[in-house]
Amino acid sequence: MSSAYFSFGNSRIHYSYWGTGGRLLLCFHGYGESAASFAFLGEALGGDFTILAIDLPYHGQTKWDDGLYLSPQDLLHVLEQIARQFPLDQQAWWCLGYSMGGRVALQLFELAPDRIGRLVLLATDGLQMNFWYWLATQTTAGNKLFHWTMKRPGWLFFLLRAGHVLRVVNPSIYKFTAHYVDDAQVRENLYARWTTMRGFRPDLAAIGRFIRQYETPVRLLYGNYDRIIRWERGERFCRPNAAYCSLTLLPAGHQLLQAKFLEVIAKALYLPT
Repeated sequence: MSSAYFSFGNSRIHYSYWGTGGRLLLCFHGYGESAASFAFLGEALGGDFTILAIDLPYHGQTKWDDGLYLSPQDLLHVLEQIARQFPLDQQAWWCLGYSMGGRVALQLFELAPDRIGRLVLLATDGLQMNFWYWLATQTTAGNKLFHWTMKRPGWLFFLLRAGHVLRVVNPSIYKFTAHYVDDAQVRENLYARWTTMRGFRPDLAAIGRFIRQYETPVRLLYGNYDRIIRWERGERFCRPNAAYCSLTLLPAGHQLLQAKFLEVIAKALYLPT
């Protein structure tokens, strides 16, 4: 694995890259992860792809100092500049996104559908906006409440515990949410990351039109036991785009970026168009 930094404004965006293949594969990690999550892909697929993965703001080794906002257009510009450093076919990028990174990949495809030749999305976010995420990131009042709650989370703890006891909160959701409000630094990271990435709001209708117009293959992979992002969202997305979109269920929960799923991920990348 090799890595470098790209200067953007007052920030330094860290990225990692693997392989010497002629096709550029852009990878986008999930929440709380980093470019290093794709190392197992780089080792296995580096002969066919040059794999490029960036650390998103407040993740990995990226040093973000440009306020709590990254626009999709700015990210596309950054990727175009970094990609030019590699002597590759720049006409069609392959994009792979996991969880939050899937939302990023969808938004980039919406911005530049002529640049992206294939989408492979693992347990992807972005196909349905959770009400609480919308409230916390898309409204001024909600964002202020979100910030206040991350400083004083007592009331949220109470509601979570009560919902867990009354069995109205799914145990997986309870554990997942409790993890992100139990530590002050984790809460600070959550506020910064969600707020900074709030501009990534894929327009699914527009994306569907572009998929059909450019005949872009889209491969969705989901864990059959995932309680964080349900596979049914992907199924609904695939229906109007069935000629180009397919969904595969894996015997797993939410964490699909694992070496044991290398074969099925590789198949999604190599499957003929």
